[in-house]
This record gives sequence, structure tokens and C-alpha cells, in this order.
Amino acid sequence: MKNKLSGLNAKLFITVLLLGSFTMSISQSSISTAYPTLMNYFKIDASTVQWLTTGFMLIMCIMMPVSPWLLNNVKFKYLFLFILALFDLGTLIVVIAPNFPTMMLGRAMEAISVGILFPSYQSVMLYITPKEKRGSVMGFAGLVMGSALASGPIISAIVLHFTTWRGLFVFFMVVISILFILAIFTIKSIMPKQPSHLDLFSVILSFGFIGILYVVNMIGKNNINLFSTLGISGISLIAIIWFIRRQLNLSTPLLNLSVLKNFNYDLSVGLTAASYISLIVVTIIFPLYYQEVLGVSKSMSGLALAPGAIFLSILNPFTGKLADKWGFKKVMLTGMLMILLGWLLLVILGHNTIQLLPMMIIAAIIEGGNAFVMMPAVTMGANSLDKDLISHGTAFITTFRQILGSTGVLVATLIYTNVTNFKAASGLSYYLAQKSGFHTVFIVFFILEFVGLGMALLLKNTKKA
Repeated sequence: MKNKLSGLNAKLFITVLLLGSFTMSISQSSISTAYPTLMNYFKIDASTVQWLTTGFMLIMCIMMPVSPWLLNNVKFKYLFLFILALFDLGTLIVVIAPNFPTMMLGRAMEAISVGILFPSYQSVMLYITPKEKRGSVMGFAGLVMGSALASGPIISAIVLHFTTWRGLFVFFMVVISILFILAIFTIKSIMPKQPSHLDLFSVILSFGFIGILYVVNMIGKNNINLFSTLGISGISLIAIIWFIRRQLNLSTPLLNLSVLKNFNYDLSVGLTAASYISLIVVTIIFPLYYQEVLGVSKSMSGLALAPGAIFLSILNPFTGKLADKWGFKKVMLTGMLMILLGWLLLVILGHNTIQLLPMMIIAAIIEGGNAFVMMPAVTMGANSLDKDLISHGTAFITTFRQILGSTGVLVATLIYTNVTNFKAASGLSYYLAQKSGFHTVFIVFFILEFVGLGMALLLKNTKKA
């Protein structure tokens, strides 16, 4: 392997890579805190401002399957610098945006950067790390995926307390600009190039993933056009099926789906999705519970996620080392049992009002369980593949996780809304109806996470996947 990294060079390389990913991940999850301010500033409604997140996810999702081709055809140093520069330019456009469409343009540029980076940084870290040390190294990568998602609203609430919504993006721009300068000296083109033709038709067909995510985000909203939604669903499904068939028949596919022939890899995909669904639902549903049932302020509901985020951050590197030492099965069984325990406590206690402190403890248990599952599952999946397939395997896991995570939030929101409305229409007070809605969400996700436990039980009881 050319340009082999070691010692201080390796540490600086990984540090800059993770800091860039961490900052971009926070920018993805933090903007929801500024929605009310943005609605007032641009004179737009909630359904319009939501596109800052929905549109971001759609564009990010389409770039993920392209990342393996970029890793194989562009020197990683230049690719990483391009990602940082594009994100910085997009953030600058957001900062100076005179209207909402211009702000959306800036967010789209940020989303392209994040969509390329998320699978790429994991692929690079897995590629440069020996199998026996991947658990430890990817434990630090878990800090990015887990703690950034959970701490995004917290950091946003703090920054917005002292400045305007533009100040939030200035903060991201300053950090990324510093990382760009550091990357010039620390990032190396460590991945071997394997030049290939970019199959543009596969890229076009991959827009089917955007269609599915769009429909997922539209379901349950008011004034939805059923005919157009069904039409988009049908076209998107056809495109995805065509995309899959094309990848299986191309000599150099955009996304090599032969990775799915490995059963341990398939389990890793399912496990990382199961843990991610729990994490993202907690970060969305718990603040809503704090506000609607406990009457906590929006800023406090965001800060209440801090203990869980800190616990997740502390555990991630630790669980990576345990995966290297104990093996993946024991670690991920521990994590799935923690996640199930958290949802079980919510089911048992949810008949009554759960106060803020117990909710924070339960959130920490579920998020801690995520640390034992998500990144160890990604590492196990990579260990199951040949080195030249790692980028494809990571891109597939990331895309699949994104779609299922969005679906999980949708399912939780629909259950809460429909049960609450049904109970209220039946004569129950709205407060009690809301409690019933949340309790139903807790029951459903407790049942769903049994699937994850089943997948963990199917793993081979070996130290290496």
C-alpha cells in the first residue's frame, strides 16, 4: 500500500478526517432548532422550512452510491479538499442568503459534500486499518455518527442563545475553513486508484432512492396529493429495481451489490439500521415528549439530550476495543439488550407521566446501546468483505441506514399523531391523548427492536467477522 500512514501522521490524518465529518454531521441535525426563527425571517410556513432538512437528506442520499466511484477515480486528498471547499462555499451562500431559495441552494451544496463524505471517511478508515484494530479505530468514527447526531440540537441551542441563525452557519464555516488548511498538510491520497467509467444511467436510476425518501417524508402531511405520491412511489420503485438489476450485470457497477452475498455483511446492515433507528427516534421523539407532556421549554428539551450524547461519546471508543477483544457477537448482543431495556422501561413506565430525569436516564441507556451496535456492525461488515469491496459495502450501509432512519422517524410520528387524534376524538383530554400516543410509540419500537436482537443472535461467535 502506497503512502502508508504511521505514528503521528496517521493520528493527524484520522483526527482531521473525523473533525470534518463531525462538523458536517452537526450541521445536518442542528438546523431544526432554528426553524421558528427562519420561518419568521423569511416569512415561510413550517412545511416550507422543513425542506432545509428534507431536501438535505434527499440530495445526500443520491450522492452516497456515487462515493465508491469517486474514491476509485479521484485522489483522496483532492476529493477531501473538494468536499470541504464545496461545504464551505455552500455555507457562505447560506450566511449571505437574501431569500429562502438561495438558502436552499447553499444547503444543497452542503448536502452534496456530506453525501460524499459520510461513506468515504468510513471506507478510508477501514481500508488503512488492519482487521484486528478496526473495532478500536471505528469506535472513534462512532463519535461522529452517534454523538454528532445527538448533540447537534444541543450545540445549535447554545449558539443560537448568543447569536442569530446566521451565526450558527458562520460557526460551521469557520471550523471547516480551519480544517481545510489543516487538511492540505495532513490528508494523504492513501486509497489506490482504480479508474473506471462512470455509468451515468446508474446515477439517474439511483434517483429512485430520492423518490422513496421523498414519499416517506410526505406521508402523513396535510393536503398530500395522493395521485402524484402514488405515481412517484411507482416510478421510484421501478427505478430502484432497474438500478439493482443493472448493478448486478455491469462489469464495473456504480455500487457493487455482490457484497449482499455475504451473510455476515447482511446482518451488519440490519444491525446498524436497527440501532440507528432507535437513536434518531430518541433524538426526535424525546424532545417532543419533554415539551408536550412535561411542559419543558424548547431549549431545555434540547439540552436534556446532552447526558445521553455524552454517554454515547464516552462508550464509542470503548466498545470498539471490546469488539476487537471479545468479538462482535458479545458486543452487539450487549448493545441490543441495552436498547431493548430502554424501550421496555418506556413501555412499563409510559402508562403514567415519566419525569425528566428518568427519561434522560432511559435515553442514555438506548444511546449507550447504540454505541455497542452501530459502528461495530459497520466494522464487522467490512471485515466480511475483500478490501476492494469495502467502499461499496460502506456506501450501501450508509444509504440503507439513511432511508430506514427516515422511515423510523416517519413511523413514530404517524403513530403518535394518529393515536393522539383518535383518543382525543374519543373524548379523552388532549393531554391524556398525547400520553397515549407516546406510549403506543414506545410499544411499537420495543417490538421492532426484537428484530435487531434476533439478527445479533445469528452472528457467528468469533472475534473476527
